[in-house]
Amino acid sequence: MKLGYSTITWGGVVGHPVGVTSIKDLFYMAHGPMDTAITDIAAAGYHGVEMFDGNLADYADKPDELRGILNHAGVTLASVYTGANFIYADILPDELHRIHRAAELAASFGAERLVVGGGARRAAGTTDEDYLRLGRALDQVTDIAENFGLTASYHPHLTTIVESPDELERLMPLTRIGFCPDTAHLAAGGADPAAVIRKYPERIRHVHLKDLRKDPFAFLPLGQGELDFPDIIQAIKESGYDSWLMVELDEYDGDPRAAAEISRKFLEELLP
Repeated sequence: MKLGYSTITWGGVVGHPVGVTSIKDLFYMAHGPMDTAITDIAAAGYHGVEMFDGNLADYADKPDELRGILNHAGVTLASVYTGANFIYADILPDELHRIHRAAELAASFGAERLVVGGGARRAAGTTDEDYLRLGRALDQVTDIAENFGLTASYHPHLTTIVESPDELERLMPLTRIGFCPDTAHLAAGGADPAAVIRKYPERIRHVHLKDLRKDPFAFLPLGQGELDFPDIIQAIKESGYDSWLMVELDEYDGDPRAAAEISRKFLEELLP
């Protein structure tokens, strides 16, 4: 398995402000310097990075700059993360326009994976139709990714309509998109991450690893929280998945490079 790390920790996640009035421009972004993030990730011993679509879009008009940063650090852009509401018919074309742009950029920089989260929770409550709409939209995301030679996967996420294992079970038959288990989000949604991985082994196309402390709630570097990573890694191996393990840590109070190093050392001890 190849080890990668997400740039999200350098600044945490924000949404592009233009997206408040223009859905087609509502990119995710890590609000920190990507050159520092990529250099730190490489120095911590990882071989790949995951970036948000918005950070990638910043380099659309200066692609050689990002390629130079990646080449100098000796790492690969493995995956790009994006997301959308997906359930509102009127804005879906603009959301898919943005995802198309993200996939196009990802492919141009040599990425292999497009990872998406989403499925909005309505103020009036979630309907059965929302899951049907989400499933159909994710099939369109899969088509977009495949047209650019990318593999698409869906990432269950807190605050969406796919938080709990029951909600994931409700969605999975409605779409052909791959599955990206995120260990901490699954656990926070009430699941046993290893059990979910064992339930959908043939759907796994990407993996996010992060640890969790439930009380007080916090995402943590690997080995610093409550999750059973020996069982999680065993479940991943049993599935036959043998590719990128992407460590992802949302906003973190400590030094992001130190957090990356903690997780890398933990994986060195856990993996053969």
